[in-house]
Amino acid sequence: MDEELRSLTERLRAEASGSVALDRLLAIEDPDALAAVLTEPGQPLWARELAAFRLGLRGDRRAFESLVLLLNHRDPPRCACAAYALARLGDPRTARAAAALATNELRVAYALHPVRLLVELRAPEAVPALITTLRRRLRPHDPYRRVALACVDGLGELGDARAEPVLNEALAHPALAEAAVHALARIPRQRRAPGPRIPGQR
Repeated sequence: MDEELRSLTERLRAEASGSVALDRLLAIEDPDALAAVLTEPGQPLWARELAAFRLGLRGDRRAFESLVLLLNHRDPPRCACAAYALARLGDPRTARAAAALATNELRVAYALHPVRLLVELRAPEAVPALITTLRRRLRPHDPYRRVALACVDGLGELGDARAEPVLNEALAHPALAEAAVHALARIPRQRRAPGPRIPGQR
């Protein structure tokens, strides 16, 4: 069993209060039966999460909508599991959805895992979304420091020169300064073009 699936199962077993339905759901191998759990009325959230997670690991894109909803859930463990499955789903819509969630100011309290997912995907949407999210976090007294730090670390990992201006701005914020220094150090410096050669100079 996948280690993430094992951790998810332990969490959901407590949530399901030991329901035998969880073991039945774990035993299902038919992807159509798993997908049906996502649309059947009356299914508890834990069942939908487990079905979506298992489908995501299989690369079954029917899990996409459910996983995106869970990525923006108020419960951080659900967000983390959804991000893990989405990174393995291989759906081309994932990066765009993660960028929309990361930059949605109405849901910024839940932006941490969308930000981390964007970094893992290394998609074209990642750098612009992280720059936008970080710049908003540089406002005075912004309470979302973990989101800001995730953006700083992520921009350093992505190593894109477009991030230099906002990372330089982050240097002025004590909570972000050290991380910003490390992030800037990971961005390759542009090599200067060689100047004209002077005759006689080696």
